[in-house]
Amino acid sequence: MAAAPDEHPAPDLARLAELHGVATSYRPAPDRTVQVPASAVTAALAALGVDAAGPDAVRTALAARERELRERLLPPTVVRWAGTEPPAALTALPPGTRLRVRTEDGEEHDGTADLPLGVHHLTATAPDGRTGTAHLVIAPDRLPAPPGRSHGLLVQLYSLLSRRSWGMGDLTDLAELAGWAGRTAGAGFVQVNPLHAAVPGAPTDPSPYRPSSRRFPDPVHLRVEDVPEFAYVRDRDRLHPLLERAERLRADVLDKGALIDRDAVWELKREALEIVLQVPLAPGRQAAYDAFRAAHGQALDDYATWYALTEVHGPDWQRWPDGLHDPRSEATARARTGLADRVDFHARLAWLTDGQLRAAQRVAREAGMSVGIVHDLAVGVHPSGADAWAQQDVFAAGMSVGAPPDAFNARGQDWGLPPWRPDRLAACGHAPYRDLLRALFRYAGALRIDHVMGLFRLWWIPQGSPPTEGTYIHYDSDAMLAILALEATRAGAVVIGEDLGTVEPGVRETLERRGVLGTSVLWFERDWAGDGRPLPPDRWRADCLATATTHDLPPTAARLTGDHVDLRDRLGLLTRSAAEERAEVTADTAEWLALLGSLGLLDSPAAGPPGSDEEEEIRAVHRFLLRTPARLIGVWLPDGIGDRRPQNLPGTWYEYPNWRLPIADSEGRPVPLEELVASPRLRGLLGVLRGSGPSAR
Repeated sequence: MAAAPDEHPAPDLARLAELHGVATSYRPAPDRTVQVPASAVTAALAALGVDAAGPDAVRTALAARERELRERLLPPTVVRWAGTEPPAALTALPPGTRLRVRTEDGEEHDGTADLPLGVHHLTATAPDGRTGTAHLVIAPDRLPAPPGRSHGLLVQLYSLLSRRSWGMGDLTDLAELAGWAGRTAGAGFVQVNPLHAAVPGAPTDPSPYRPSSRRFPDPVHLRVEDVPEFAYVRDRDRLHPLLERAERLRADVLDKGALIDRDAVWELKREALEIVLQVPLAPGRQAAYDAFRAAHGQALDDYATWYALTEVHGPDWQRWPDGLHDPRSEATARARTGLADRVDFHARLAWLTDGQLRAAQRVAREAGMSVGIVHDLAVGVHPSGADAWAQQDVFAAGMSVGAPPDAFNARGQDWGLPPWRPDRLAACGHAPYRDLLRALFRYAGALRIDHVMGLFRLWWIPQGSPPTEGTYIHYDSDAMLAILALEATRAGAVVIGEDLGTVEPGVRETLERRGVLGTSVLWFERDWAGDGRPLPPDRWRADCLATATTHDLPPTAARLTGDHVDLRDRLGLLTRSAAEERAEVTADTAEWLALLGSLGLLDSPAAGPPGSDEEEEIRAVHRFLLRTPARLIGVWLPDGIGDRRPQNLPGTWYEYPNWRLPIADSEGRPVPLEELVASPRLRGLLGVLRGSGPSAR
């Protein structure tokens, strides 16, 4: 919805907004420009610490900003890509300016030539005596590329139950799947949902995309029996009732059709871990734990303190006693001391989970996977969670991240996630972002970045306003990409950007130039600039992960049969008649099947209606993906056994069991990992991708 003309930002406000990276308009399509309401611009500036509450305030702020930009020698962050000429920020300095650099390792250098990769401290001294400082990022020109072409599996970890897990999939299940897929199916990777720490408290928000902390993983994914100290619990009688309850939880899901109950699983694991963690650590284990705490320092201490405080005051830190709102206050320091045992408990859980994550990646690589585990980085964090409490100085108060209206959602979207302030990120050398990447790359063979466009700009929505009344805030994309390239290179990890939907012009090209792979989903790949028909395989981009579906879309079997239309119709989610929706979906699917047939990938595609031989059609879809030049080919694991239910149905909350469904067969019967890997249907599909067996062409 466009703003009324009298709400458009005045020229001075528009100029002030531009100088702070706040958009006053945006283009949802090449031929359409939407003006942003002045109220959204003013609110965004206020969240950036700029008073624009009236004409006088705007003029004062504008003069101050122009003076600041005119007088400063250096921007807060300067990027130099390896092998390139010095950036404009350095070449535009007054002649005779002296440059001194202190590297990450503490070495002093005159000038910026021949510096090692890293984030260094730069000081510029001009001949007139002015000085300026900046964080200097020396980054590799490109991110690491996948080591050859490979295929892999996509799975939501909680849905991958085995006969040994406690009511939801865990990290040992992940390791088992990776070991099996690498050795028997030639897979190069397994991609999972975000495993970030959740906000505690029942009912827990089940979405893995609204975590408490992105830096530390969720201990609900631990396999308790694989914690080394479990074997040394002397009072086994305390554990037996918990193991029996775990067996009942597992049976409820796998044998009785119950939904995955994350809260029940965590409560059970927490009770068990309280017992296990009473076992003293052996000397080597203690040294490893001490090293982990030292490596993560204040961030881990804050994280563990927040969780300890939630046990006393609840999970919403904004409702705690005033003195505890500030993680650096004297009241918080006293509470941390008084809760030292609980702080240590939660820090230990973070260490144990990190260890099982690294073990899963080790198993994947030992099984021959070229990439290993692909982890998912959510776009933000819960406003009441640990990161929002510990990093208040870099979050924009009163703002939420979302998306403007588009062809799929006329009302826009509000994801309820507080955004990082780009000015505060730049001022600290993007330290929270760097630390986050470094933590994830400890155990990731690759990283998928949800809504990768957020490295360039994010849609900010003022608290209390609808998503239509937000605006875009720009980030220092050069610095964000440079730090991503630096940390990925240090880890030897691949990066995949989820770039589906509306993307600002030039963003995909920039990401490709720097080596960030894109995401291409079959049903969306059409010749949108031409006749709109399905895009032939030779016209797909190479630098991408190509898949048939995602966790937010219908499984391929449902897409082929149209079952997803019936589901959305039952839930009242359709914006037009079910007949119209079915007709469009049937025509769309028929076009794709006709293309598959014309390429010799599917026998007699017109012999029956779409979905009449869904198993063969699903194999044909993946044969098609193999015909594209895509570097990575992903198989949605539920597609391997004909599951028809999406794991998440956008636009629903209570109406649909999002994030709580186990992997199931075409009849809706849950299938444990042990049966899944023995499925002839799954093996046939993976045979297509491996290029072996009768199904390959």
